[in-house]
Amino acid sequence: MAGSTFKTNPVSLQKLLEEAESGKLQLPDFQRSWVWDEERIRSLIASVSRGFPVGAIMTLSAGSDVAFKPRPVEGAPAAALAVIPDALLLDGQQRLTSLYQVTLRNAVVSTITAKKKRVKRWFYIDMRKALDASEEREAAIVSVPEDKVIRSDFGRTVELDLSTRDAEIENLMYPVSMLFAWAKWQGSYISKYAGADDFAERYSFISRFDDEVVGEFTGYQIPVIELDKSTSKEAVCVVFEKVNTGGKPLDAFELITAMYAADGYELRRDWYGGAGAIGLHKQFTEYLRLPNAPEGILANVDSTDVLHVISLFHTRDRRVAAEAAGKVGRDLPQIIGNRAALLNLPLAAYVEHLPHAIRGFELAAKFLMTLRIYRPYDLPYQTQIIPLAAILGEHPDIMDHMADRERLTRWYWNGVFGELYGSTTESRIARDFIDVPLWMRGGAAPSTLDDATFRADRLWTMRMRLSAAYKGVNALLMGEGTRDFRSGQEYANAVFFDEGVDIHHIFPQKWCQTAGIDRAVYDSIVNKTPLSARTNRIIGGVAPSDYLAKLERGSNDSPPVPVSDLDASLNSHLIDVDRIRCDDFDGFMSARHERLISLIEGATGQRVYREHVDADELLEEEFDEAGDEAEHTLSPVS
Repeated sequence: MAGSTFKTNPVSLQKLLEEAESGKLQLPDFQRSWVWDEERIRSLIASVSRGFPVGAIMTLSAGSDVAFKPRPVEGAPAAALAVIPDALLLDGQQRLTSLYQVTLRNAVVSTITAKKKRVKRWFYIDMRKALDASEEREAAIVSVPEDKVIRSDFGRTVELDLSTRDAEIENLMYPVSMLFAWAKWQGSYISKYAGADDFAERYSFISRFDDEVVGEFTGYQIPVIELDKSTSKEAVCVVFEKVNTGGKPLDAFELITAMYAADGYELRRDWYGGAGAIGLHKQFTEYLRLPNAPEGILANVDSTDVLHVISLFHTRDRRVAAEAAGKVGRDLPQIIGNRAALLNLPLAAYVEHLPHAIRGFELAAKFLMTLRIYRPYDLPYQTQIIPLAAILGEHPDIMDHMADRERLTRWYWNGVFGELYGSTTESRIARDFIDVPLWMRGGAAPSTLDDATFRADRLWTMRMRLSAAYKGVNALLMGEGTRDFRSGQEYANAVFFDEGVDIHHIFPQKWCQTAGIDRAVYDSIVNKTPLSARTNRIIGGVAPSDYLAKLERGSNDSPPVPVSDLDASLNSHLIDVDRIRCDDFDGFMSARHERLISLIEGATGQRVYREHVDADELLEEEFDEAGDEAEHTLSPVS
């Protein structure tokens, strides 16, 4: 954002509050509700009463291309709704709304206590304490109940009654709601004490209060950073995130919601539902949810992911139109789904492409089910579901053609085992959206296949579920038809959740520790496999030869497993039966490592790189990759 798009100048607090009341200063609709508790309100009043700085606010001049739906600050009169604002408040809502609520509005304030209890409060300044230099100013700020009476002893004793103007004056408790109406309060005070013998002393006291406290409010100036009409939508979003460090980061969905609302479209209704609509959030969470599963595979798809897919469709349409118009090279618009593209997504394009995006995500869920990925917890990359949904939303017939589906599967596993969707994914998403369908029609292989490499040594360092490739191995094993050691059942569909299947050690941790095996070795994916919770309890911490014998013998609550059936189940997990039965850990690990390499080669259609790589380099790579994926799980796709 160029420096010429904003200016900073001090503005009277009273003027800002009056503009908030009249509707000249409003909020963009994406701003969250006012939520300050009474202690923070008291602290804010105390700061202003001493002339302390409370921070700058930021506004956006209205009438620019950034057409957000405005809404008045909380508590503003109904007439403010009909006013076209001069400016929108981007930063400072909580402070300005708090000050408006307690001063100019002249009504009881609905707030919360430190324990999150909803209460209604009036705020007063204890005039004696405020002018006592030995008192902390916050001690002079008093909040009282709605009836203005403070009681104790379960309501039986009245400690302070401020329910009348006379009572306020007698107790020298100045209402914060009259800080900009000093003359009126002063008139009431003079009328009450005009004939008193000590009137001169009394008048001197309130005059001092006017100078030292009330005057701080009436003369208070707040620095206002004003963004002018040339500020772009993207700049508004970035600026808001930078200044909104105390709250949840603003995402593109909220900004687009405010822009579409200006055209009368309720985007939140599409996502969250309401008034007869289920909403995509619930629809995706429940879609293809298997028995006993807490949620469906699409549960972590967020609103911005959907917009990202729609943006790919829209920017692709723009590029096609530009090509038809004879444009080439740099004159062609990019196919992209980044934040700038999302913020410039027209409402008409959103409405047109939303059904295709929904279809794409639902087909993506079905596709992932075929790979034995049943829950978001096991999804290698949340980011990769975006191009997957875009491809299937645009080309739903892929699911009906075996050759196309096999190529889509190969692309997917190359993204996972090439570890290509951990960070900086925007350009890859756009390329795969275009290139994967072209590849299916005889074009060149997508760059994801060219860029994907997997090293055999990487298997030894895959120890954490945050690793996409770790999750990928687990899914591939289940896709191969792994059978439970105890029941012999494949981990498909409902069985997966009924039996509490998860990744567990084959040579138990306790046995490995007793044998003096390095955790870095026994904790790798090579020594792990999907097992039911019940089978894992039977395995316990004993040697494989012992727990296999236990399974063969059976027990009161578990029938015996024939040796041939148990061996078949072990083979389905790519376990060398002879080596595990004689507790040959090293031989078992070496043999399974080779089998897992073959499994990955079969899924990706590419040879695994077998040359040795320095272990420290692999370990560093593992933590980098896991960090990338963890970061994505905490931040919206931009």
